[in-house]
Amino acid sequence: MTAVEHAPELVGEGLVRLTRALGEPARDLVILAEGNTSELLDDGRIALKASGSRMRDATAEDFVIAEVEPLTKLLTSPTSTQDDLTAALDAGVVDGRRRRGSIEALVHVAVQAVAPATFVGHTHPTAVVGLLASVHAEEAFTHAAYSDEAVVIGTPLYVPYAQPGIALGKLFHERLREHVDRVGELPAMVMLANHGIVAIAPTAEGIETLSEMAVKAAQVRTLAYACGGLAPVPAESTTSYTDRPDIKERRANINSGTM
Repeated sequence: MTAVEHAPELVGEGLVRLTRALGEPARDLVILAEGNTSELLDDGRIALKASGSRMRDATAEDFVIAEVEPLTKLLTSPTSTQDDLTAALDAGVVDGRRRRGSIEALVHVAVQAVAPATFVGHTHPTAVVGLLASVHAEEAFTHAAYSDEAVVIGTPLYVPYAQPGIALGKLFHERLREHVDRVGELPAMVMLANHGIVAIAPTAEGIETLSEMAVKAAQVRTLAYACGGLAPVPAESTTSYTDRPDIKERRANINSGTM
């Protein structure tokens, strides 16, 4: 049974602009039809980029509207399969083209199931994927390499590799729920081993900022490893810095897109 429909009139201009911005070739966040974005709608559904659509050329026609509850049931069912997910994401043929939610739809659904957020952006930046496909992947982003990284990204959640689709969705949901239970809030950034990043923010501008900072963070680490290894900012210094009132205000401005 399908859990999506093709309703371009429900897709906001902000989501389309964000999608196209993340797809700009110069940013090297995605190529071909990689990556996907979503926005939480007032009725609890999400507008989600459709499978096979290039982010840089996205229009409202390149999205589907997805129901969160039935897709969450697929996340939590021990017997759900990839075929079940494929069927649930199928919005049918519209104007001669099959419309189906992204294969990574469950990543977006998992965020809403755990702690609703307005925007989610998933990309595959070359600089970040290079690290996440290396022997440094699991510990690479455990500690901040520089102050602005700590302010913008904080400590990202790391999720081991799982095959995109139902397997990744279930593992992502499990690790995200554990993180929120432990920390009390969603991470701003999730690092997916051998895959890419997931940025979570209340604004489209926040998604862009997080994605750009993740690329810089990866590039800094790659240079540091080439110079003999990473010497991160001391954890106690990071904590005291990000707890300062002026830095909390700056982070709030970044999250609201007013920076």
